[in-house]
Amino acid sequence: MIPDTRETVETEAGPARVTWHLAAGRPRLVLAVGHGAGGGIEARDLQALAGTLPGHGVTVALVEQPWRVAGKRLAPAPRTLDTGWRGVWPALAAPGLPVVSGGRSAGARVACRTAAALGAHAALALGFPLHPPGRPEKSRAAELLAAGVPTLVVQGGNDPFGRPREFPEGPFELITVPHGDHGFAVPKRAEITQEQALGVLTDGVLRWTASLG
Repeated sequence: MIPDTRETVETEAGPARVTWHLAAGRPRLVLAVGHGAGGGIEARDLQALAGTLPGHGVTVALVEQPWRVAGKRLAPAPRTLDTGWRGVWPALAAPGLPVVSGGRSAGARVACRTAAALGAHAALALGFPLHPPGRPEKSRAAELLAAGVPTLVVQGGNDPFGRPREFPEGPFELITVPHGDHGFAVPKRAEITQEQALGVLTDGVLRWTASLG
């Protein structure tokens, strides 16, 4: 999949990078998606969205945080991640379209923490890390519940960072990817293939973005 363009954006946390996958025809939304603390924009869910949504009127902007652009292995503190995301926002809003603030894992936390203040149209949380594995008492539900905008959570059915049944009731929609782990990988013995699992994710996000108007 060849991106339409890459853009370096200066932020207070250092240079970030946006890889644009432009919508075919007249776009109606920008879906901006950040990566997690353990990987970059090559994650299977981010690539699946970038390969699917532009054909349905949604421009996808894959955002690399400054620490990742700088080649560092460890993500900085949440405050620094939020600073990087806020610094990229003007570039994401530059096309003049409603912007959905999204991310996977740590990026989902950033998207939810900053959505209301940035004026995001909505928030997309992929693999929201509800708690550290095996530590349900360390809940991060407050970040999700405080997003303040229409929110979609897409969660793997076997995600050790929070299985769908562990999420509280709240003002968000939740889609389950059966058998998926934190990266939406499914075991070979599952009755759903990897391609089908990603289809659940992309179909769900497409339906949700269409409902946003």
